[in-house]
Amino acid sequence: MAITKAHPTRQTPSAHHIVVDVDGQVLRVMEGASVAAEFPVSTSRFGLGCEEGSFRTPTGRFIVRDKIGHGAPAWTIFRARENTGEVAAPGGEEDLVLTRILTLDGLDPENANTLGRFVYIHGTNQEQLIGTPASHGCIRLRNDHMVALHDMVPAGTPVRILPPPPIAPGTPI
Repeated sequence: MAITKAHPTRQTPSAHHIVVDVDGQVLRVMEGASVAAEFPVSTSRFGLGCEEGSFRTPTGRFIVRDKIGHGAPAWTIFRARENTGEVAAPGGEEDLVLTRILTLDGLDPENANTLGRFVYIHGTNQEQLIGTPASHGCIRLRNDHMVALHDMVPAGTPVRILPPPPIAPGTPI
């Protein structure tokens, strides 16, 4: 099922913007040049990219298109962005979408397919992997951090996902 890009007519202006540092596996909520909050994350274990079906984390400029899950208990399982009414246990092999979802809409030509790729910021059942690239393309947070982030930013919040800096020639590896 493809999602067509639809821009809502009304969004709440945000005093914040989100920066995801893939190299450091950290998400920062910025208020101007100041860090308002910082959360460790898990980006894709398949690397970075915007290709359909790649399971990679896209980079570039985005906005939070929609916020899903307000009021749901932490660890609530979402499938197809719908609350299943089930609560997950920690761990397991499945890459579950838990607690809250911030959908991402790409603003650059190369990441304009992000909403249709179902790449989100969301809670996870694999909290033990936070801080390492382990997702299937999404940006995963610990569930208590996801609740805090969801409460902190409105739909329309700008997001930038930064790739690692290039390695300078002659730099020892």
